[in-house]
Amino acid sequence: MKVMKVDIRSEFKDGEKVKALELKIKRDIERFGSEVYIMEFCGGHTHSIMKYGIDELLKGYVKFVHGPGCPVCVMPMQRIDLAIELAKLPNTVLCTYGDLLRVPGSSRKSLLSLRSEGYNVRVVYSCLDTLKIAQENPEKEVIFFAIGFETTTPQTAVLIKKAKALGLKNLSVVSNHVITPAAIQHILNSPEMRQIGKVKIDAFIGPGHVSVIIGTRPYHYFAEEFQKPVVISGFEPVDVMQSVYMIIRQILEKRAVVENQYTRFVSYEGNLKAQKLVSEVFELRKEFEWRGLGIVPYSALKINKFYKDFDAENKFSVDLPKPKEHPACICGKVIRGVALPTDCKLFGNVCTPSNPIGSCMVSSEGACAAYFKYKNM
Repeated sequence: MKVMKVDIRSEFKDGEKVKALELKIKRDIERFGSEVYIMEFCGGHTHSIMKYGIDELLKGYVKFVHGPGCPVCVMPMQRIDLAIELAKLPNTVLCTYGDLLRVPGSSRKSLLSLRSEGYNVRVVYSCLDTLKIAQENPEKEVIFFAIGFETTTPQTAVLIKKAKALGLKNLSVVSNHVITPAAIQHILNSPEMRQIGKVKIDAFIGPGHVSVIIGTRPYHYFAEEFQKPVVISGFEPVDVMQSVYMIIRQILEKRAVVENQYTRFVSYEGNLKAQKLVSEVFELRKEFEWRGLGIVPYSALKINKFYKDFDAENKFSVDLPKPKEHPACICGKVIRGVALPTDCKLFGNVCTPSNPIGSCMVSSEGACAAYFKYKNM
């Protein structure tokens, strides 16, 4: 018997469903009486909105405010400088994910330019690749520069646990893992949110991939405390349109709760096994700096004492330059939702994906990269 393969994604790309949802959204917003401002926290959602023209489809009805949901974009300059200085250490191999290599540091140099000078900087597609690199190069110090939200943190935990089990002495990790709920709370508490007319946010489209790990439970506080609807969304056009419709229904019915549109992957509890892994290896930092958001309390993870031998920040000491952002780059404002990429004087001329000035143009999930790719078509 031949088994038919069904692409579940096709159901969520159905143009007729998108059209029907468009009519419902516009009808309900006309009843509401004013444009609705929705922040999509995740950079993946920003790209979906731009790619499928959802912002144009709902123009005049929904204003999308782009959030900081891209781990490369929110990496502060001093952490980029740290990666660069670690890569310069003698007898060292620095490994990280691809996008990070192109982010300029304070000196305008990047890890990519360092690699062209002969330093041993490598791109890995899985952090576990660094195990093999460390085993094949026992005479070298192999450093994995870990980045990401809750989505990638469990893999880094597995790496550290495996390294300890194997007794590897030449592998260490710099943890730059950050936490989504802390950033959302910081945005809602920011002066820009409290000042009328500065930044308006009526509701949130919650991140899909992050929520696969942490579940929907952490968002209930924001909905209740700040009276902002939150809908966890998938990434296809029907996903995003359904999520917007669910938000509009909440606003009309004067509700502010957490709803889950992405039920095919996200649950209330999340991935408990992954959460347990993370709690075994990491603990909360008291504070961590985000690009654009500044110092955010309890918003990042550090390696705990049991695995301290694998913490590169304890193992190595480097002198860092004073962080220096490009004076004309407004990436920090874009991350906070205060400005659009097109508000930047550098956008599209001086700053392009082939010559990025700021991290929002570097990252494949950055808002500037999305505008350049889809708004210049």
